[in-house]
Amino acid sequence: MEQPPDSPKLSSEAIAKPRLRELFQQAMRRRNYSRRTEKSYWFWIRRFIFHNGTRHPSEMGAAEVERFLSWLATERNVAAATQNQALSALLFLYKQVLGQDMPWFTNMVRSKRPVRKPVVLTPGEAQRLLAQMHGVKWLMASLLYGAGLRQIECLTLRVKDVDFAYRQVTVRDGKGGKDRVTMLPEQLVQPLQGHLGRVRALHQRDLAAGHGEVSLPKALARKYPRAGYEWAWQFLFPSKVLSADPDSGVIRRHHIFPDTLQRAVKEAARAARITKPVSCHTLRHSFATHLLEAGHDIRTVQELLGHTDVSTTMIYTHVLNKGGRGVKSPLDRLDQLRASYAAS
Repeated sequence: MEQPPDSPKLSSEAIAKPRLRELFQQAMRRRNYSRRTEKSYWFWIRRFIFHNGTRHPSEMGAAEVERFLSWLATERNVAAATQNQALSALLFLYKQVLGQDMPWFTNMVRSKRPVRKPVVLTPGEAQRLLAQMHGVKWLMASLLYGAGLRQIECLTLRVKDVDFAYRQVTVRDGKGGKDRVTMLPEQLVQPLQGHLGRVRALHQRDLAAGHGEVSLPKALARKYPRAGYEWAWQFLFPSKVLSADPDSGVIRRHHIFPDTLQRAVKEAARAARITKPVSCHTLRHSFATHLLEAGHDIRTVQELLGHTDVSTTMIYTHVLNKGGRGVKSPLDRLDQLRASYAAS
């Protein structure tokens, strides 16, 4: 994502209206948007303001928004998803913060949306990748592949979300604000139980030191003031260090930073000599693809992934048409000896 330039001096008009960010934050939190969405939206609002000479958004309108979005597509060559995110941020700003309805941008230049297949590991590649990982990082990567979790879903799991008796993991407030239940791989039961023993000992030390409180979703902290100290609400994968909450300043132990897992997966892919572009999401893609290859029903896979529409899950059916949609090459039909290849 493109970073904004060094902030120039604000105009007198912008200084006269210093509460834009506060109003924006209030509007986001009233509607229970995630902090990640809030951060992304504010990035694009700032970028829009700087692009227009730091003019206040209330002094601009649809024409400036349309020019900015077209500029992203034509000059910055951003992806369609990036342009759509910027559009969503500005529509939210004008409708929910400034109370202005935007017309449909008929003249806006749209970024082209490429049609790409997901990167999928073979079962052998998945095994080689996981073999290069150890400890907590191996445990998290194994959950991504073994339960089809998204990266942030894995990191934000709480102790209470793992049910060893039913061998299932409950994902709370996933993409689209939905809950779902997915499988807990049998091979992870014993390692996870051992891991929880170490996490519990860490939690006890935090409590003894006067800490031990974890952040709670939405308004639960007000409804249950002591719930943040309870064992069930602790993060399954806590950070090694305590940190201050950016809003309240309370010292807490948050979950592991996302970049930690992402770097570990990429390093493991290099060590396993996998030439495909591997990320955390590749393991989720591989989970879905391998289930379909094993003959599981696509509706079951849809439910495990948490997709609203089965058409989203259908992208993984490309593995059922191997080698150019299952067509055998005419070269392979020739009855001839294999030609020897000599390096020039």
